Amino acid sequence: MGDCMMPLSMVNQNQEVKLVAIQGGLKMKQRLADLGLNIGMSIRVLKKASGGPMIIAVKESRLALGWGMANRILVEPLSA
Repeated sequence: MGDCMMPLSMVNQNQEVKLVAIQGGLKMKQRLADLGLNIGMSIRVLKKASGGPMIIAVKESRLALGWGMANRILVEPLSA
């Protein structure tokens, strides 16, 4: 993990990032895995509202995440 790690909630709209860690218990990690979110995969933020839900693209799916959950998902920008 590099120095650019940040919560998913801080990512700008239309930015693509790599999931590097999940801060949470086993149930949260399992829930995110069930939704298709796994360490190492790329995520694109499609829509975000301050304090509201985020819409993200993961592979061919779109997911809505609450702000609290997005704060616990740690990501890094993809290399250009």
